[in-house]
Amino acid sequence: MPRSPFAPSFWRSPLRGPWLTSVLGVVLLGGITVLFVTGLLSYAAYNPDLSPVNDKTPDKGVLGFYLFSWPTDPHWLYRLNQGVHVTLGITLIPVLLAKLWSVVPKLFTLPPARSLAHALERISLLLLVGGALFEFVTGVLNVQLDYVFPGSFYPLHFYGAWVFFSAFVAHAVLKMPLAWRNLRRLREEKTELVSPNPAPPTVSRRGALWFVGSGSLLLFVTTAGQNFDGVLRRTALLAPHGGAEPGSGPGGFQINKTAAYAGIDPGETSEEAWRLVVVGRAGRTVRLGRAELLQLPLHSSALPIACVEGWSTSDQWWRGVRLRDLAALVGYDDPPDVFVESLQRHGAFRRAALRANQVADPRSLLALSVNGEDLTPDHGHPARIIVPAAPGVLNTKWVAKLTFGDL
Repeated sequence: MPRSPFAPSFWRSPLRGPWLTSVLGVVLLGGITVLFVTGLLSYAAYNPDLSPVNDKTPDKGVLGFYLFSWPTDPHWLYRLNQGVHVTLGITLIPVLLAKLWSVVPKLFTLPPARSLAHALERISLLLLVGGALFEFVTGVLNVQLDYVFPGSFYPLHFYGAWVFFSAFVAHAVLKMPLAWRNLRRLREEKTELVSPNPAPPTVSRRGALWFVGSGSLLLFVTTAGQNFDGVLRRTALLAPHGGAEPGSGPGGFQINKTAAYAGIDPGETSEEAWRLVVVGRAGRTVRLGRAELLQLPLHSSALPIACVEGWSTSDQWWRGVRLRDLAALVGYDDPPDVFVESLQRHGAFRRAALRANQVADPRSLLALSVNGEDLTPDHGHPARIIVPAAPGVLNTKWVAKLTFGDL
């Protein structure tokens, strides 16, 4: 038996062939396209063109051509988008691995390049395989909150997505006609994917597809529950925000960052010490304690929390002061953008910017209570931002300062 992977007879699996590869490729064609679109929408939800503090992806240039003002309707938009993005990405992992396994002999074919066109195809294949592994690995690590990769997740995943999807589109354009022909053929033709010396079969190709599909179903069942509350969340065994609800009562719903983790000193958030600083037109500044905020007109909104890692809560009942009313206190009849600063001193998104359309929405609040009780320290006491359809990190907790104006 040959010991070198460069020998065609080294690869003996009777399952490999154009038909299996084509089936897996068609599944990935649809799935990865949805992943790419929902990923771009997720990036747009951060309002990266609004303020450099929101944009963790410098020098994006033409790659940001599609950006638009992220809407506030429907209020569950980001929850749906990110739930689909993360859950689908994890569900496709067995399909991706099976696809890479099915074509691995092509990575070792000799000579490396038979022509210029063949050389370009091999390079695109390397970008495709490398990009796929990079995007899926960094995405899974982000979902698990394991930031072991160098640099920020946002620019790495953003640039990686464009490289990977460009190679993916080029590969799909070249290979889809052949894939459709392979799927329609009753008998499979001999190609470099078919072993010249196959081992005895132990499972059929359809059985292999059932195995891959079962793996995807298992990952779906053990991940999707993080988008729901109650019993379904307990099925999300592979997600950090699966399992039982964190405590009980009005504040018994998921969080990413505790007050202790964020370094919030309880002395800073006491009734005596804490003041909200609101800055507006021509430097006009107002300082308000919680008691003074509670004297302002209060409103309620039923909104979820949804985060980039794919988890979300159901609608919670928030109560507080409308952001547009706070803008009016400092001289703005038409609400402008707002720059939000937290008591949190370290970590990403301790400062964030919101667009004027988000500030103007009557459901956008500086929340003081949730589900009928004051905010807990972990949910942002003494005050936090809550905005419909915004990523969780833009719903800043432990708010210290609001600066209204064009950003």
